[in-house]
Amino acid sequence: MQKNNNISGYSIYNVEAKKRKKLNPLEEIYPHLPERKYDIIYADPPWDYGGKMQFDKTSIKSENINFEKEIFISSANFKYPTLKLKELKELNVESIANDDCLLFMWTTGPHLGNAIALGESWGFEYKTVAFVWDKMIHNPGRYTLSQTEMCLVFKKKNGRIPSPRGARNIRQLISIKRTAHSEKPKEVIEGITKMFPLQNKIELFARKNHVGWDNWGLEIPDSEIQILSQEEYNNCGNKTL
Repeated sequence: MQKNNNISGYSIYNVEAKKRKKLNPLEEIYPHLPERKYDIIYADPPWDYGGKMQFDKTSIKSENINFEKEIFISSANFKYPTLKLKELKELNVESIANDDCLLFMWTTGPHLGNAIALGESWGFEYKTVAFVWDKMIHNPGRYTLSQTEMCLVFKKKNGRIPSPRGARNIRQLISIKRTAHSEKPKEVIEGITKMFPLQNKIELFARKNHVGWDNWGLEIPDSEIQILSQEEYNNCGNKTL
């Protein structure tokens, strides 16, 4: 077979990317935020990766001669509409935050700097890494294999940690096998609930509906998921479930 030097992994990827890209169904970037104020905000922003291919040997011409094997094609925007940092900064999260409010935000390694910048633009200051998720399955990477994601915690500028506090023994490291794309382990939202059981809480960019939480996003189902049992709520101070 004659070698075609004009073919590249990206030329194959770009055709597929145009077919698979998910588009926002709304005329505006976002649905309206609620008018209520919250003490705890939990967000998994739809980070945009600029349409870049995830690194894999099937995209290397010398490894996959004439691309006879199908190349590895995967992108976040095949699963949901992604947003650039500039667009995410336009969301007025500060308008729904009480003076004493914490923001828990998911990020990946490539977007760590953007996550800190985004939290600051929303009126918060970065404090620490709240959770590290060991996904127990790795993704291809240009440096080391990508196996973890982080949930950062920010505090509202000039504010305090919301009180009263619940549990103080929630572990930072969570080792849970990755399931569906971008689906986060329920142990994180459970942990936040145990730490702050009495506070008003909302999940942004939500794709599930948890009992005891408000939510906001493009893909919220009608049914609610019970994340803690009545006994667990009672043990962390919430008697109203």
